Order: sequence, then structure tokens, then C-alpha cells
Amino acid sequence: MRIPVITGIGIVSSIAIGREAYWDALSSGKCGIGKITLFDTSGFRGRLGAQVNGFSPDDHFDRKESRRMSRCDMLGAVALSEALSDAGIVLGHIDRTRLAVVIGSGSGGLLSGEEFKKRIFHKQGPKPGLLASFTSSSFTDYIGRGTGACGFRSTISTACSSSSTAIGMAGEIIRKGIADVVITGGSESLTETTFAGFNALRAVDDAPCRPFDRDRKGISLGEGAALYIVETAEHAAARGSKTYAEIAGYGLSCDAYHVTSPSPAGTGISHAITLALKNSGTGPGGIGYINAHGTGTLANDAAETRAFKLALGRLAYRIPVSSTKSMIGHCLGAAGAKEAAAAILPFVRAIIPPTVHYRHPDPDCDLDYVPEPRFTDGIRAVLSTSVAFGGNNTALILKRPA
Repeated sequence: MRIPVITGIGIVSSIAIGREAYWDALSSGKCGIGKITLFDTSGFRGRLGAQVNGFSPDDHFDRKESRRMSRCDMLGAVALSEALSDAGIVLGHIDRTRLAVVIGSGSGGLLSGEEFKKRIFHKQGPKPGLLASFTSSSFTDYIGRGTGACGFRSTISTACSSSSTAIGMAGEIIRKGIADVVITGGSESLTETTFAGFNALRAVDDAPCRPFDRDRKGISLGEGAALYIVETAEHAAARGSKTYAEIAGYGLSCDAYHVTSPSPAGTGISHAITLALKNSGTGPGGIGYINAHGTGTLANDAAETRAFKLALGRLAYRIPVSSTKSMIGHCLGAAGAKEAAAAILPFVRAIIPPTVHYRHPDPDCDLDYVPEPRFTDGIRAVLSTSVAFGGNNTALILKRPA
């Protein structure tokens, strides 16, 4: 049996750069939501975001390379380097035709496109290099060139569920024998267009987001990257590699309800969870922690809570649920990937990350939302959910490695 396992993780986030530092920050409930300096936020209802501060391209790339890379590409490239190193992957020792790449992307290099347009508007002269990484598939292509991967390659773009779907697909690619190693995950940068769009929807909180709280007002946008190396358990064992988690199964569904709002009944999300449980061979009683999408909007948090009850029954009241968006913000296309790394924190640190800023219970959100870091042991399986515009739902089941 080909069991897909995660053997390498790389993280770039607003609370930390690097996998271990990220887990340290999550474990202590550190919030990375604050002032945005990438662009002017004056005039917007909400002005805060989870920006990756202290990130300098010159620390990681030469000028010739970086001028053709978007911020999204650069954040992702740093995470990729860590993931490869963490897994102990030597690219020259891998059959390139058996190396696959599946990346989730939302806005992609939109920030570079915005800069290109501003230069024209202000008559500064076009800078063609800014358009070299404009497409949503740019980072996937960057990985292909950098690693020499000649196997299966795909960019998933289903808004906020993109990278969760990519990780689920990576597991499927391994199970079906399409590749020996898969590079997966997602990267996203803050962009002015996206920031303006969510503000126009009145979906942005003017304070750091408060998922599941009675007084929640909306999201806090974020950025960053999470990259994973996925391979068969046998392949990892043959290399003497450690494993963080097994990608046990995933489920996809669509609400078929609204462009931006989830179905209030939570039936679409529930269906994705039910499929993930079935595909992973896990019963509701086997789930020890849920890393929820938990955006902090009135509609999402209530619908997601209902979905957990529909899929898990009365057991939902006994399972800890948290939203790490309260610390890292909503990273859109990269959200699911960064939250998958948070979801396995119980495996690597025996800690459930908290929903910081959760203070006031909401009758419509009546589960255990973990307001403080919680030490725990013995969790064997976790559920991570992603709920995207267009009703695109993804549920991932990750298990403690055998």
C-alpha cells in the first residue's frame, strides 16, 4: 500500500519565518496581525493585516533573479528551500520524471502586476520583469525550473481552498503511483486589489480578527507560504527520513449557493468532511482536533459550526476547534497549506493552537474553540477545513505517522 506522508515542511509567515519558529509562535498564541506597509491602506474600513515583516529579497536571491520574481514567488521559494532541506531531498538523486509539483494559488503575482500598472500611470516607464511572474501558475513554474521536476504538474486555483486541495491531490498522486515525491503547498502575498475588494465587501475587521466570537466583524488578510515534501512511507523509510504526518484522505464539495457566502446550513462543508472521513477510513470519533477555516465573518463561522455538527454529530461538542487565522490572518490561496502545518502541531508538540481574541461566546457558535494554547497528548487524527468563495470546500484528514 502506498501511504503518502509529509517528510519536509517550510514556512514563511507573519508570526515567524521557519518551521520550528512558526510552531513556537503558534504554541504561545502569538498574533502577527498589525500595520500593513506594502501599500497605502488609508481610506479603507479595515487597515490591518498579517504582513511578513523583515523579509528582504536580497537576503535570499541575487538581483538578476529577484527582479523576475513576484513577492508571492519569493515567499514560496524560501519556504521551498526549507522544506527540501528538512526532508533531506537531494534533487540529483531523484528520478525527475517521478517528481511532481501541485501548488495552490489565489492572487499569485498580482502585486507585481499592480506595480507595473502604477509605473505606467506615473509615467515611470514599464518594467517588463514585473510581468514575468504575474500569472497564478508562476510559482509552480518556478519550482519546476528550480528542481527540474518533469512529472505531473498542476496549479490549483479555487480561491481560499486552493492549497488544501493541492495537498489532498498530492496524497492522491502518491497513492496512485503517479510520482515518488510531490512538492505541494501554497504561497500568497498581500495585494492592494485583494485588500480593496474585501473592504468593498465589508468583510474586513478593523481590529485583529476574532473567529467564532460573538463580536466578530470580519477577516484580517494575511500572506506567506507553506511548502511540503510528500512521498510514500516506504520511500521515506528507505531514505531514513522522519515523517510528520500521513495525508490520510480528503474531500471536496461545492455549495452551489452564492459567489461569496457559504450556504448557511453548512451542508456543503459537511459533505466535504464526510467524504474526507470516508476516504481516510476515519470515524468521527477518531478526530482529536479540528483546525477550522474560521475566518471571523458572521456567515462563515456559523455555517462551519453547523457543518461540524452535521458531519460529526454530538461528538462535535467534544472535539477542540480552533482558527489559527486569529494569529496568521487569512492567507487566501496559501491559507489551507499554512493551516495544515498548524493542524499537525498536536503531533509534533502535543499542543493545540489557540483561537486568540476569542472572548465572547456566540449562541450560533457553541463548540470548544480553545482560546488559550492547550497541551494534549494521544491525538491520532486531525481535520483541517477550507471554505472558499464560490462554495469551494475542502476537508483534509491528517494522521499521526505510524
